[in-house]
Order: sequence, then C-alpha cells, then structure tokens
Amino acid sequence: MLQLSPEEIAETLTMITQQHFDIRTVTLSLSLTGCAADSVEAVADRVYDRVARSAEHLVPTCERLAREFGVPIVNTRVAVTPVAEIAPDGAGDLAPIAHALERAAAVVGIDFIGGFSALMHKGIGTADRALIASLPEALSSTERVCASVSVASTRAGINMDAVLLTAEAVLATAQATAARDGVGCAKLVAFCNMVEDNPFMAGAVHGAGEPDACVNVGISGPGVVRAVVQSLPEDADLTQVAEAIKATAFKITRAGELVAREAASRLGVEMGIVDLSLAPTPAEGDSVADIIEAIGVKRCGGPGTTTALALLNDAVKKGGAMGTSSIGGLSGAFIPVSEDAGMSRAAASGALTLEKLEAMTAVCSVGLDMIAVPGDTPVETIAAIISDACAIGVVNGKTTAARLIPVPGKRPGDTAVFGGLLGSAPVMSVSEWAGSTLVRRGGRVPAPLSSLRN
Repeated sequence: MLQLSPEEIAETLTMITQQHFDIRTVTLSLSLTGCAADSVEAVADRVYDRVARSAEHLVPTCERLAREFGVPIVNTRVAVTPVAEIAPDGAGDLAPIAHALERAAAVVGIDFIGGFSALMHKGIGTADRALIASLPEALSSTERVCASVSVASTRAGINMDAVLLTAEAVLATAQATAARDGVGCAKLVAFCNMVEDNPFMAGAVHGAGEPDACVNVGISGPGVVRAVVQSLPEDADLTQVAEAIKATAFKITRAGELVAREAASRLGVEMGIVDLSLAPTPAEGDSVADIIEAIGVKRCGGPGTTTALALLNDAVKKGGAMGTSSIGGLSGAFIPVSEDAGMSRAAASGALTLEKLEAMTAVCSVGLDMIAVPGDTPVETIAAIISDACAIGVVNGKTTAARLIPVPGKRPGDTAVFGGLLGSAPVMSVSEWAGSTLVRRGGRVPAPLSSLRN
C-alpha cells in the first residue's frame, strides 16, 4: 500500500485550498456518426437524443468523484463529431443542430459542448460552407455551444480561402453579440494541426480516430507551479527551477490520471487521454503569467518571456510524462489574455503585445488566445493574424490556434468584459500594415518540405 507522510498530505491540502489546484475539465467525447439523416431537423433530433442519453450520468458522476477524492472538478463538458461531417447534402442553415446541442447540454447540466465544427485545412465542402455561414446565429443564440475550424496542417499547408472565410465569420459573430462585447467569438477557435482528443473548449471535438465514447481529462494548476517556483531560493539556477516544476507536474498529473480512470469506469466508456496543459483562470494567483514572472521576467511580455515559457512548457511535459502514459490533447501551457489575470495585466501595461504573443505561440499551445482587438479591425487583418499563427504551426509541426474577439465599438485601451471564466481583457492595438493582398490571393500555402516524412 502507498504510504503518505503527514507532510505530503499537508502539501496536497495546500495545493487545493490555497493554490487553485483542480481538475479543470472532465470531457465526455461522443461519436455522432449514427446521427446522419436526410434533413437538418432529423439530424438535430438524433443529436439531441444521443447527447442527452449518453451524458445523462456525467455530472453526478463527477460530483461524486470530487467529493470522494477531495479534488475540485471545475467543468464537465461534452465533445462531439464535427457537425459538418454529419450535415445532410445541400443543407443551408445548420443552426438547428446547434440549438439541439444547447438543449441537450442544458438537460444533462454540463458547462459547454464542443463540436459545431468544420475541417477545411485541405478543402472546403458544401457542408463546411453551410456551417461557417451558420456560426453567427449558432453562437449568438446559444450559451454552451462551442465551435472550431481547422484551416491548416503541416501536411496540407494553409488553406487561405478557409482562413478568410473564418475571419468573416469571426466579425459577423462579433456583430451578432455586440451587446456583450462580441463574446460569441470566445466560443470560436481556428486551428492549425487540430487534435482529435482535446478536452478543452472552445476547440474540443470527437475525432475520427476515437472510439464511440471516451473520457478525456484536462488538468490545471498554474497556482501550484507558481507557488513552487516562488518557494525556491533566489540563487536557484534554471535547472533547479525545471526540476521543481517537473516534480509538481508529476503530482498534478497523477490526480488527473486517477480521475480519468475512475470517471471512465463509472460511465462505462473507455479512458481517453490526460491533457497536461496548464490552464489559468481570471482568479488572482492562478496565472501562467505569474509563473513566468516568478521564474525571473520583470513583467510577462518583456525580453526573456519566451525563454521562461519554453522552460515551463517542457518541464510540465516531462513531469507529466512520468504521471501518465495517456498524454494527449494540446498538452502545452495556455496563455489566454482575458482568462489569465497576469496576462491581462501585462497587456494593459503595454508589456505584452500581439506580436510578443505570436512569438510565444512558437513554444506553447494556442498562443493567440482570447485576445480582444478593435471592433473595426478589417477582415483581411483578422485573416492575416490567423494565418500567421497557422504558419508557426505548419512549419514547426505543432498545434497552434487563434481565438480573436473584435469588440464592437471599442478601441485600443478600452476594456472588454466577458464574465465568469472568460474574464476581461484590454483591447489590444493591431498593426495597420496587414497583408491584405496576401490573404485576398486565396488558394493554399503549400505544405513545407518537412512534411515529406514517409
């Protein structure tokens, strides 16, 4: 039997009660391949039945696990097959399927449901266009439904037509939710090298390579890591910092592994993956930016930030790899501006810029995340920012993404307020020298030579 010392028990209690340690999400991933039908209404009915029936016990099961293990489970979510893949031929408006997802999510009591999605990294199908056209209505008329699009991959390159189409949807969604600072865009993310087992929103989908149903778990713990780094002596070198983060990541991951196994067993589905991402919240002390500053950068965004983030990301992966053999999802530190109080503070002070966030994207996952920009930002500029993030992912063979929120009526320096875990963020300035002609050329940026691995 595993023996725990009083010090280890006290350490765990401190992690939970004072350092914001939690299981960020338990996500039930469901295949909708049996829900295809000849009409949108029939698909919507089948989707509702599938989700409502399969996720019926998800929330009570997670509540029991949280009580038994003493570790908070913050969110319960469902991810489904990308909806464009089950849309009927010639369908126009797919919003009724989003409404069915919303009703099912409400009836089972989950926080979010992801998968109102389309995969367009190599080509745009009729159903993909229908889904993109439906995004403003789908995201403005629902609270829990999340959407994502795949617009680039290392093997396909960047589909600039899909990027521009997505940028148009981003602006239209912002206008449709203008009264709430464009919050609909907080539920829409564009991906390069999209993964099939991501438990985090807004990008969670049930991938084609997954079983009929499985449980994916996303851990958290920026506050725990920050506390560990701050407890080190001032003369601790960077190797010691990395070792301390590794040891902490191992402990956090073991908790995620335990919850994932138990949740899957009790729900009668397979265990999927544990996502090692450090996911911040707007709460003070639960910030990835605070970790970067604890490592030794005066203010997140300043010189040295990318180095510190690279160290953090690598150490978390190494520690997590010892804690589970089921690593998946994104498994990289998240740096969302509005959802991380330290990032938001750094952006408001001018230390953190859009260009620096793009550089940070090269060493973590989903770098351009939850960024508020002026509402009058041209569509070509939105598209160019998305394509820049994709270029980093394509060339480096990693997942990158962009979740941009053009805030109607607001200018740089104003504050956008989204509420809850979505937080608030300063509206960041955007360069006026965008590659408008570049994105209007359309077509596909060819895949780099590094993709020829076979």
